Amino acid sequence: MNTNKEYRKRVSDQLLKDQLEAAGGVLIQGAKWCGKTTTALQQARSVIYMNDPMKSANYKHLAETNISLLLEGDTPLLIDEWQLTPQLWDAARYTIDQRGMTGQFIFTGSAVPADRSRITHTGTGRFAWVTMRPMSLWESSESNGGISLASLFNGETQDCRAPGYDLKHIAFLTCRGGWPAALDLSEKASLRQAYNYIDAVSEQEISDVDGTRRDAALTKRLLRSYARHQGTQASVASILNDILTNENGSTTETTITSYLKALEKIFVIENMPAWNPNLRSKAAIRTSDTRYFVDPSVAAAALRLGPSDLIADLNTFGLLFETLAARDLRVYADALDGDVFHYRDKNGLECDAVLHLRNGHYGLIEVKIGGEKWIEQGAENLISLSNIINTEKMYEPSFMMVLTAVGDFAYRRKDGIYVVPITCLKP
Repeated sequence: MNTNKEYRKRVSDQLLKDQLEAAGGVLIQGAKWCGKTTTALQQARSVIYMNDPMKSANYKHLAETNISLLLEGDTPLLIDEWQLTPQLWDAARYTIDQRGMTGQFIFTGSAVPADRSRITHTGTGRFAWVTMRPMSLWESSESNGGISLASLFNGETQDCRAPGYDLKHIAFLTCRGGWPAALDLSEKASLRQAYNYIDAVSEQEISDVDGTRRDAALTKRLLRSYARHQGTQASVASILNDILTNENGSTTETTITSYLKALEKIFVIENMPAWNPNLRSKAAIRTSDTRYFVDPSVAAAALRLGPSDLIADLNTFGLLFETLAARDLRVYADALDGDVFHYRDKNGLECDAVLHLRNGHYGLIEVKIGGEKWIEQGAENLISLSNIINTEKMYEPSFMMVLTAVGDFAYRRKDGIYVVPITCLKP
């Protein structure tokens, strides 16, 4: 049911296809505007839009009186924004059991259901999950894909020429983000998308997620503070203190925690968990999550920064570029059946990203804007970490990489470390 002639292929296309072959239903979840419905429509054969203003009342009535009618249609049947009628979950689960077939339903949702009392079954054994994020640079055709992470895991040596984007263009890509609707707009209009997203989250989405009215002004203050703590393990107390120091008003840690949980439920923030490897040393590993938005444009918009502002403040640019790198690496990790972690120990040794596959293989990645000094620093960190990993209890790193914002080439150094502009990377 492909209704978009100019559809840009996504990593999630193959993930959805594979899961439809393995499960009765697939739930695609992720931030609003990231392209869930459009991707689902490429493989769905019929569709119900639960938020259709002309039909939503009838749909909700049927959900109470004859819910099985909502599940009729050519399969896979797409039910968009299913969380508005959460009892569909159990009904679909029952229908899957009765039909005994895979590929029956695709559910899409941009929030966790507010009323989970209408759901009695977890969906285990019937449903599979696919998480979508805003587009990576490879999906938006702004990476040439000359360096394949899958090939690096297979031990293949790779080099390539980068597309040649300068730092100003990377700053633009950071502020524009990976929102599909922004890709074909003018530069000015595309940069507005993240601001509109911030407004929608603050004015409506953060309250709609669980029916709790939350203050839009406080939400925007919180988003600004969170943006200032991108790429750190800042505590809720630190974020609260930042809000009280930099903004007018008063609030509590309990309130901030409530707001942060709501932002997680609508996939605005996606923190990165800590990696816990086997080490030769006895260094204590820090276990706090690293704080990230789902897309760097959210941080830029929250701080009201544009590309020229990032060029003028490379420290802030570096933090937001880390968020861009985290977004892309997570998208690519999904394609490789892996996850992305960070590492930090009590001695201050850090690694920005560890791409860890389910089979136990992993790659160590440091994220830097560029420049020989910073590349060298990143390489030293990678070597230091690799030297304390106990390779008698786990694999050696499949690769080590300094991932940069700019550069003319992606190449492998004499010490084996790759230096790769992010515009060369693909799964």
